[in-house]
Amino acid sequence: MPDTLHSLSTAGLSPKKQIQCWSDALTDLCGLFEIDPLKGSSLEANVCYTTVSRLKLCHIEVSQHRIAHTVSRSRSSEHPYVKIHFQTEGTSYFEQDGRRIELKPGDCLAYDVACPHAIISPGLTRHDVVIVPKELLRERGFHAEKMSACKLSARAGTGRISHEFVHAAFEEAAKLSPNNAVVVADSLIDLLLLPLRQADATFDRGGPEAMYIRAQAFIREHLRDPELSIDQISAALGCTKRYLHMLFSDRGMTVSDYIWNARLQNCRHELETHAGKTVTDVAFSWGFSSSSHFSRVFRKYFGIVPSSIHKAQHQSLSDPPSLSPDAS
Repeated sequence: MPDTLHSLSTAGLSPKKQIQCWSDALTDLCGLFEIDPLKGSSLEANVCYTTVSRLKLCHIEVSQHRIAHTVSRSRSSEHPYVKIHFQTEGTSYFEQDGRRIELKPGDCLAYDVACPHAIISPGLTRHDVVIVPKELLRERGFHAEKMSACKLSARAGTGRISHEFVHAAFEEAAKLSPNNAVVVADSLIDLLLLPLRQADATFDRGGPEAMYIRAQAFIREHLRDPELSIDQISAALGCTKRYLHMLFSDRGMTVSDYIWNARLQNCRHELETHAGKTVTDVAFSWGFSSSSHFSRVFRKYFGIVPSSIHKAQHQSLSDPPSLSPDAS
């Protein structure tokens, strides 16, 4: 039998029955959750879902609400899944392990359903979800129990390709033979894992180490931005500033130390290799807003002033090449 499309709506039900209906739907999909419509007088929710082999693919639309899988319901046997969540409309906030991650359209989140968590949506949201049994990941050598929630982009690159593949698989699921469904599901899982690998956050490298690597990558990417700050980094990574400070302090430095040291190393390299640039040009291009401040911290870090490197470079360029004895 080919896979078929299922749908459920809370429209027309009393508020109490809406919550019960939505709770039953989530239980059928991936486990038990507490549901709170927040300040809404009703919970307007719709879900369409299908299966492709052992994967569940869902299109979900729901009004303001909060769902939570609490510690009291943390038996992993009831939630043996990893979710890949693609936000398509509205804003949601994911909370797990002391972290709060903002999700906007174009964002993708991968997380372990068994670990206690909550998702808060202040208004109407739409999202596409792929529910992946952990056993399929273990078959590929990944250990989901080590996985921490990972926010990625579905706007471009492998994240976008993955989301488009999810759409196509959803639309064509009913037409697939059982054998073809297995092949499509296997391809989809491998494709969904690509952006996780690119983010250096594969399931067997989850937790603080993966977050530290992601923090380093974000800092390197934005090192020239003079507005780069701890607030900006923590918001991009979906972690608290306290957690970010902990990641770097465990390695004997502060976040600011890491940023300024990286900038100074790049400045010195540029001064040594680009004689045509002034000291001020180099300083400003790497996020410094004052050449005098740059000179002070450069001297403190390297023991020499940046102008001495600049002068040495100009001197080496102006000196004529030496002639060998037999060239005279």
